[in-house]
Amino acid sequence: MTLAIRAEGLRKVYKRGAVAVQSLNLEIPHGEVFGFLGLNGAGKTTSVMMLLGCIAPTAGRGELFGLPLGDPAARRRVGFLPEKFRFHEFLTAAELLRVHGRLAGMSNADLDRRIPETLDLVGLGKRADSPIREFSKGMQQRVGLGQALIHDPDLLVLDEPTSALDPLGRREVRDVLLHLKSAGKTVFLNSHLLSEVELCCDRVAVLNRGSVVQQGSMSELLGATLRIEVRALGVSESVMSEIKSVGRVDPINGAEHFNVFAEDGEATERIAAILVNGGARVRAITPHRETLEDFFVRVVEGGSE
Repeated sequence: MTLAIRAEGLRKVYKRGAVAVQSLNLEIPHGEVFGFLGLNGAGKTTSVMMLLGCIAPTAGRGELFGLPLGDPAARRRVGFLPEKFRFHEFLTAAELLRVHGRLAGMSNADLDRRIPETLDLVGLGKRADSPIREFSKGMQQRVGLGQALIHDPDLLVLDEPTSALDPLGRREVRDVLLHLKSAGKTVFLNSHLLSEVELCCDRVAVLNRGSVVQQGSMSELLGATLRIEVRALGVSESVMSEIKSVGRVDPINGAEHFNVFAEDGEATERIAAILVNGGARVRAITPHRETLEDFFVRVVEGGSE
């Protein structure tokens, strides 16, 4: 398998012993949309900066396209949109893309072709000659995505690319990401909008306290887990103990309202039978397929179980 990104034990310790990343291990193949998730302070930005070669790791090693991190040949194949971007507001959208294209070594002939294509792709084709100072925050984010795409990179690294966009804008960016995937590009997506990640990513990794605690495809992480919401009265300790044998119990309001997380496809029926046979008065039993947000909260609050 050809990998776009490989990280083996990447670690970063700053001055005074502050550990930003404990141990980062990733293998991301070409053509994959990969979600990188974590709470604020989990080490995501430091991880991205190490992968891009912007800061040196304290330990470990990594590669982009089989080349060491920071190698100029590998970096030329990467497009990057940081979360806190700042552009020259006196430039027009087309001028900004031309500046970044020239920095990437593109010829004027290639830029004449790519600038209209890229602006159309990010939904700014009609605003090519508008100065960026007239753009809303969402439009600035779109032109930022355009500068990351202008040189047709093989790997796109995006840090919160939809945070300033409305629902329609998020859908359009999602369509761009899926278009890139169909073209064989690799996308590394760092986002707090877990519903968006769930819709467009092939695999995700959850970073917690500087280490990857879960990693896998959506079907691997979400497909088997069912959240069963139970409302009942008169649930005895013995009944609750039996329910715990079906799955992990997460109380909401004691024994009257709780969730059960289970991987048994017949868990809902089993819980109903336990409650009825145990004399409990069942008010509601509602199965829910676990979302990525449910999974993420469960992992970062309760460890990697």
